[in-house]
Amino acid sequence: MRCNGMAGKTLLALAGLLATAPAWAQPSAAPAHIDSGDTAWMLTATAFVLLMSIPGLALFYGGMVRAKNLLSILMQCFAITALVTVLWLLYGYSLAFSTEGMQAGVTNLHSFIGGMDRALLAGLKPDSRYQTVPESVFVMFQLTFAIITPALIIGAFAERMKFSALLWFSGLWLTIVYLPVAHMVWSGPGSFLGDLGVLDFAGGTVVHINAGIAGLIACLVIGKRRGYPNVPMPPHNLGFTVVGASLLWLGWFGFNAGSAAAANGSAGMAMLATQVATAAAALGWLAAEWIAHGRPSVLGIVSGAVAGLVAVTPAAGTVGPGGALVLGLIAGVICFFTATRLKHKLGYDDSLDVFGVHAVAGIVGALLTGPLASPKLGGFGTVTSLWGQFWIQTKGVGFTVAWSAVLSLVILKLLDWTLGLRVDDEQEMVGLDIALHEEKAYNLS
Repeated sequence: MRCNGMAGKTLLALAGLLATAPAWAQPSAAPAHIDSGDTAWMLTATAFVLLMSIPGLALFYGGMVRAKNLLSILMQCFAITALVTVLWLLYGYSLAFSTEGMQAGVTNLHSFIGGMDRALLAGLKPDSRYQTVPESVFVMFQLTFAIITPALIIGAFAERMKFSALLWFSGLWLTIVYLPVAHMVWSGPGSFLGDLGVLDFAGGTVVHINAGIAGLIACLVIGKRRGYPNVPMPPHNLGFTVVGASLLWLGWFGFNAGSAAAANGSAGMAMLATQVATAAAALGWLAAEWIAHGRPSVLGIVSGAVAGLVAVTPAAGTVGPGGALVLGLIAGVICFFTATRLKHKLGYDDSLDVFGVHAVAGIVGALLTGPLASPKLGGFGTVTSLWGQFWIQTKGVGFTVAWSAVLSLVILKLLDWTLGLRVDDEQEMVGLDIALHEEKAYNLS
């Protein structure tokens, strides 16, 4: 079919814009039908990503805290899952993915945040479609991302924040920090970071840098645990942590391969890249620890695996298997040093290494997505300039770091001045399980 005149030029321009958008930022694209195969995969991927928060992250973090705080971690992950689900229904999906008022190339409010036209999921029907899957499935898939992002942050201030403050922080942070960044990256033409050309297939900036920087600010504002670093605070149950890490690895296939929004070759390659990068990072951390400490540890290898999962997240849709191998090795080694040497050298108490693993691996992955997406290095991205894309990724990382740091600080200071962030010394000494919930994880007779 030939396209003539102004109408033809308009259609061609629109097609060009859609071609540059992320895979999941193209609502109601060409095939005007719901594909059962794509839908089945996205239903599965969505369940996998929810599995990452409860029970995956809950067990991963829960095993690393002291026994007196296990239930507090499980409670926080569970409560965040419930809270974010309700907020997503009320306004979260609309602010993240509404394209009301957006214009490609025009900087306005809707370049940074969506409208409220989809509040309470207005207009959602059983036959509403997002590309080739029901829109309800896309809504649920994106909800699982919104759940795990604030849940990641709790590891930075584990064992010392009030539960009431945690709920307020999670709700405000989701609204003020997460939703705008998700919109700026993933909502399609007219979004600030999307139009800049930032590549983030499944959440390196939106999820991990965003959460990791917030975690660093939170642990600095709330202060160190009583006795840190002089009192030993070993993980109380590394078995839980290994099981949690294994569930995270499994669930991450939904996280990354599901971001293709279809059961296709892109999803398959994302799954392969995820597996390779994770294995490489686990071995990279293991090797670095073995050389530095004279022995490998169980906590080390699972932490390395998580670093690899994080690092490959922004690159999963554009990196090849060889690039994933390189990316994973680099992330594993760097995160070993940031989670051990850097933390102790600078003296901050990031309890479960949210900054040292999630922020750092997210930054490494986001930056290296630029060159590794290039076909010259075995990637599958439409990158015209290898170092040009690296510079674009650098600007995206810098913006996300500044956005999360400044707004997280404002939220935390506001809550500290009003509710108070931290439990008192006696509650911290007794443990949050008893002090806040009047329950114990272990009742030994």
